[in-house]
Amino acid sequence: MQQRSLGPRTVSAIGLGAMPMSIEGRPDEERSIATVHAALDAGITLIDTADAYHLHADDVGHNEELVARALRSWGGDSSQVLVATKGGHLRPGDGSWTQDGRPEHLKEAAKASAKRLGVEAIGLYQFHRPDPDVPYAESVGALRELLDEGVVQMAGISNADVAQIDEANEVLGGRLVSVQNQFSPGFRSSLGELEHCARLGIAFLPWSPLGGIGGAADLGSEHAAFQRVADAHGVSVQQVALAWELALAPVVVPIPGASQPRSTTDSARAAELVLSADEVSTLSEA
Repeated sequence: MQQRSLGPRTVSAIGLGAMPMSIEGRPDEERSIATVHAALDAGITLIDTADAYHLHADDVGHNEELVARALRSWGGDSSQVLVATKGGHLRPGDGSWTQDGRPEHLKEAAKASAKRLGVEAIGLYQFHRPDPDVPYAESVGALRELLDEGVVQMAGISNADVAQIDEANEVLGGRLVSVQNQFSPGFRSSLGELEHCARLGIAFLPWSPLGGIGGAADLGSEHAAFQRVADAHGVSVQQVALAWELALAPVVVPIPGASQPRSTTDSARAAELVLSADEVSTLSEA
């Protein structure tokens, strides 16, 4: 599978977004484990999770624990798999989302995530979402301390704008390795952040790169140009969407969500789909 750089690490060009396995409509554990195993078998070496990927207030970290169990039970070599998790976003258990960007919370959350993942140091830890009640530099400062203490190996941010990317990189002393923002054929408002990351050499991880839960199935009907290219190549429209994102910059690593083996296997094939310059231009203008 095509590879991409993420800080000092090399990972697969397509990652696995594990969130759908733990929130509303989540499958049973057997299918979830099979989905992670299918991704690993397909050559995917980046798995995205977060402590907030859960349903109820009493199962915080459900997705992290699920990913850890899947890695332990996989028959292959998981030493090269990078698990990226996040902190600072909360689900009280009533379906809502809140933020807690206090440094003390982030440091405690990171250590709890490491324990659930069964690792001494988290491969990549990302500040999940800015907290309007906490200065951004203070939240990112917690990531700097986690790096310095060896609790995390790499640090990133999520749901950030260009100014926050620069501020985070400055606070981290140039050690910011990733930005995880929403981006897809139907959601392109973070293109500026993608291009900024490309200039800085920072990995850009599009979340919901196929349009989110339920959106992937409507890609072809809502974006006719993507369907035409898919038909021309004899592949799924989802593969075309991911291949287009990969073609936008060498720092892009999409992390499509999945809850069943066949969808993650299909997504993985996008890493080998080569679009022409004209096709990329057409899709970018669509």
